[in-house]
Amino acid sequence: MEVSCSCPSSRSSCPRLTRRPDASSSTRPRGCWSWGTDVRLDVITIFPDYLAPLDLSLIGKARREGLIDLRVHDLREHAHDRHRTVDDTPYGGGAGMVMKPEPWGEALDELVGGHHEEGAETGAVPHLIIPGPGGIPFTQQTARDLATEPWLAFACGRYEGIDERVYEEAAERMPVSVISLGDYVLNGGEVAVLSMVEAIARLIPGVIGNEQSLVEESHEDGLLEYPVYTKPASWRGREVPEILLSGNHGAIADWRHEQRLRRTAARRPDLLSD
Repeated sequence: MEVSCSCPSSRSSCPRLTRRPDASSSTRPRGCWSWGTDVRLDVITIFPDYLAPLDLSLIGKARREGLIDLRVHDLREHAHDRHRTVDDTPYGGGAGMVMKPEPWGEALDELVGGHHEEGAETGAVPHLIIPGPGGIPFTQQTARDLATEPWLAFACGRYEGIDERVYEEAAERMPVSVISLGDYVLNGGEVAVLSMVEAIARLIPGVIGNEQSLVEESHEDGLLEYPVYTKPASWRGREVPEILLSGNHGAIADWRHEQRLRRTAARRPDLLSD
């Protein structure tokens, strides 16, 4: 499934970042920029610390090695009143609060304008991803599609959501996609962004050491992954299937495929019906 978006021009025409940015403009530690970084990810949120896990494990390593340039921005920096207010009551009444358009407009203006000041071609814009339960489903194919793009920006909504005019105005100058992790509701977009960024970034060449492991994962070809085992061969009276100890790679491949079919039929029959 291709990611749907609205854009004034083709996404394929979006130029790549061509010059080194000022290290002070990134949340990454100084010295972590690597020449030749092709993928930039920006996250706008009122809780920057929520994104701290992206400094851990393989994604953190990829950031430090310059495989991805990931920056986190505080939306409240664009709220200019005493209390740094980013929300207000909804027109028409109803429960909850709605995120105001002014901070979001300024944040996106600065994001695009700052990118040009760093030396990117004029007209370069990100593909804006807004997590929300009313969006298209996030799937492995979605992650694959997004992993090929040079610049993604994530807008983390809170409360009852972002003023609709922000979507409309942004769509006039950049691709905009509303994407849902599933049919449930979270308190904000940060958890969804953590999941999406990890799913996308791990598909970028060089992030995963053994890229063959990506081919055999669940959902890569519409099936769930086969069961896996490691040493010891016997544990609490349970044995590793003999076929995996046989050394017959052809038979092992057949067994694994059969296991994938069985597991998919038992746990996700909808995938087989598709």
